[in-house]
Amino acid sequence: MKSFLKKLTSNQIFIPCAALLLLALFNLIADPSFFKVTLDHNSNGDPVLNGFLITILDNGSELAILAIGMTLVTAASGGQDISVGAGIAIAGSVILRVLCGSNPRPDSLQTSLIVAFIIAILVSMAFSAFNGILVAYFKIQPMVATLILFTAGRSIAAWINKNQLPIISTSCDKTFGYWGTYIPGIPIPTPVFIAAISVIIIMLVLKFTNLKLYTQAVGINPKSSRLNGLNPELIKVIAFVILGICVAICGLIKVSRFQTINYSVVAKDIEMDAILAVALGGNALSGGKFNMWGSIIGAYVIQFLTTTLYKFNVSADALPAYKAVVVIMLVVTSAPVVREKLSKIFKKKAKAASKSEGGAAA
Repeated sequence: MKSFLKKLTSNQIFIPCAALLLLALFNLIADPSFFKVTLDHNSNGDPVLNGFLITILDNGSELAILAIGMTLVTAASGGQDISVGAGIAIAGSVILRVLCGSNPRPDSLQTSLIVAFIIAILVSMAFSAFNGILVAYFKIQPMVATLILFTAGRSIAAWINKNQLPIISTSCDKTFGYWGTYIPGIPIPTPVFIAAISVIIIMLVLKFTNLKLYTQAVGINPKSSRLNGLNPELIKVIAFVILGICVAICGLIKVSRFQTINYSVVAKDIEMDAILAVALGGNALSGGKFNMWGSIIGAYVIQFLTTTLYKFNVSADALPAYKAVVVIMLVVTSAPVVREKLSKIFKKKAKAASKSEGGAAA
């Protein structure tokens, strides 16, 4: 039994799964209706599923997509990208600019959504590559390097559309809103499917390529990885570029969900949630080994926590404070010094228990 518990608690995804279970139990005791899911109809008369769990799956999908890229960046560079919120604003602004052209209220789209999305991906990859180059080649700490885009990104997003707020109405194009809401006839939110496809792709990439091995090797010891024939700088840049693709996908979901963009509000504070998802997934924020499933589960746990706080009327301004407490707890408990002390305490208790059992047997 002890060996089973030891294996269970030592598993990296134990922390996010335990946090998910605790949140579920709390809501089950406080208000069982939290888990109620109903089948309703939206304004167009299409069947849609409603409920807090659907909200968690819907909004948590964006965070899960971001957590994929943030996990790779954290593992490779030993730091985090704090500009992903601004990057989402830029990607969303690019999509709207390409679709609307110079007219913020177009009667018809200037090009197809696929073209606009590809351009947004390329732009997002370019900005992320810039961050990666600063980190990999100029040896700037990731949070400091990405602070540039964090500061200027939303202004760049506004500049792309000349400080206008483009709106793509349903009369202009009905299908644009499907990517962030529901596809007619399918009651499950579209972002859930987008997140599932993203997870499947990254899992296949990690399984059939050496990306995971190379990323972990660079994160653990860049000098040793170089001696083994790897290019640490290139791998770090690749990790940032993958994060850029994830940012572009989230940008598409955001602008499709609202069919417009608010540069100062869109994806606000999402970088903190993405970092917290990685930490909650049991991944060391100092880089090295990682568990992608842990980060993905962690993303939905963070959304579960956010939805729970909203459910109990916690103001939006107070949310970052609650999440900051969780970050502090995770960082402190994952620190090597704390883990060493905790392991010593557990060993002493185990020895004391074995001695008492031996004395009782005698």
